[in-house]
Amino acid sequence: MDIRKEKRLNMALQMSNFKKALNRFEKLVEQTAAQKRDERAGLFIHKEDAIGYDKFYASVQKLFGPDVKNQDVKRFYRKLCNNTDASADWCEIFGYFSSEEDPIASQLDEENLVFFVSRKRRILISGSRRRDVIKSIVKIPHLDLLITATQKGLITVFNNQMRVQTSTNVTDTSWITGCDYLLQLKRIVATTERTIIVWDYKAQGSSQENYFVIKPMDHCLLCVCVVPLPDHLCRDDILLGDDGGFVNRFTVNSDDFGIKQAKSKRKLQNQVLDSKNFKSVKRKLHNDWVMKIRYISALNCFGSCSLDSNHSLVLESLKRLEDNLPVREFSMPRGANTFCYCVKANVIVTGGDDKVIRLWHPNISTKPVGKLVGHMFSIAEIVTNEKDQHVVSLSSAKVFRVWDIQTLSLLQVFHDSQGGPGDMQIYSMIYDANHGMLITGSSVMDMYPLTRMIQDTKQVPHTHEREINVMLYNKYFHQVLTICSESIIRVWELETGLQVYQILEPHGFNTEVTSAAVDESGFLFATGAYNGTVRIWDFGSGQEMKVLPEGKDWKEDEHCLRRLIFLKAQEKHQQLVLALERNGTIKMIQVNDAICSGLFGED
Repeated sequence: MDIRKEKRLNMALQMSNFKKALNRFEKLVEQTAAQKRDERAGLFIHKEDAIGYDKFYASVQKLFGPDVKNQDVKRFYRKLCNNTDASADWCEIFGYFSSEEDPIASQLDEENLVFFVSRKRRILISGSRRRDVIKSIVKIPHLDLLITATQKGLITVFNNQMRVQTSTNVTDTSWITGCDYLLQLKRIVATTERTIIVWDYKAQGSSQENYFVIKPMDHCLLCVCVVPLPDHLCRDDILLGDDGGFVNRFTVNSDDFGIKQAKSKRKLQNQVLDSKNFKSVKRKLHNDWVMKIRYISALNCFGSCSLDSNHSLVLESLKRLEDNLPVREFSMPRGANTFCYCVKANVIVTGGDDKVIRLWHPNISTKPVGKLVGHMFSIAEIVTNEKDQHVVSLSSAKVFRVWDIQTLSLLQVFHDSQGGPGDMQIYSMIYDANHGMLITGSSVMDMYPLTRMIQDTKQVPHTHEREINVMLYNKYFHQVLTICSESIIRVWELETGLQVYQILEPHGFNTEVTSAAVDESGFLFATGAYNGTVRIWDFGSGQEMKVLPEGKDWKEDEHCLRRLIFLKAQEKHQQLVLALERNGTIKMIQVNDAICSGLFGED
């Protein structure tokens, strides 16, 4: 009984303290609103106890604790500054908004997530055959192109807008198992189970179907990657992994394709080349299928992983393919399906059928430096986001997990629940650092954007159709004002990129606005035009407040305003605008007059 009474007393005390905090918060809001009204009227005298945003935020934190978020308080403060008479609900400082249609509030719901799953974009692969799947996705960062290869032979090149640039259908009886980009030859290489395909994707017209087939191969090819060779202009080395546990190094030169192209233009399609005429070496490094092969330029070595429990991952230089010396081997139960390397953290990340993600130091193969546990099914693919130091892992059940490499903590879990039975498996996944996007391939291609990239695209919209003459930042409202040569004024939220309002033809029809300035308080802004007119506006609402009209005998060119500056006069509550004209005249304009026409002086 005493415990219940004590709980009730504690609850009553907490409620009492919260009510006191609410009363103090209401007083703080009233004081802030009164100050802002005085600032708008030009009656406020700046004192040490003036309430700016930093002081307002510190006061709110003192009343309600550190749990209130900066962006919620900032939004509340901005709303108060824009309209001091608006109803203020204390719930808003905790992130709860009365309007469900508030665009800013809806964005804050997922602000702590890494990927914006609700903004996923899906692309259907047109031209592919029935029940086809994307087997491989490759990003070419320096060209900002994306290559996809489907199992039944459709190779497609997408531009940076994710529009199809070109494509070809490989008419081979075997399935495609992987693809990559030949950096020196500037062609696309793909592997089928028994052949190597080299395609000139830049060819035009019917020659798009032109590709070379290199065969035969000793084993079924399962994966492919290209070795960057910046010192060899006309040569590329290809690494191949097969079902026999072999890693093959295959060298192709421009002469292998260029000479034969010159012989006959009509016999070019699907030309077969003998694999024995190419330089190649191979070495058996695994006792099971080679699932993934990658070249790691930062370590100057290649890596290959296998389902082999003893030789699960091999990390070695290319020279080891030509001899029988021991290699660096990493062992893990049931082998590894996939791996990747994080340059900044200097760790190899592996995943396989035992559902455990392991982090390895490249030079320590005896024991992993960290483990990430949480997947309930086999790990099918792993990629890294170098900039944010994140690892994204994908299980065979289409569950994605995003991890922080530095803290080994789980940041986000999401599941691809769309699609029918034919969409069950995801065969490939990459992270596109150019566009901050996770891309997966199954029977369709899905793209998951980073949350901050969604915000960035809103912050950098196509703001104007014409060149921008003026851009100003209002530090009190955290908003940006832009004016283009078409004389359109637009005000934007800096953090979200949302447009607050716009003013069309502010100085009259076909009159270009050439200059602008924001006053010290942030509540007013002035604009100057090509014809010499000046207008004063309320920054929060965009309403026109005062006008300095055009003179009777003015010539349009002479009085074009090049720059405006707000000044504070020595007299109390007086504000001036300094205007510089093209002809060299400097004018002092009194803002507080009924009509802003007071000319203080000329030079």
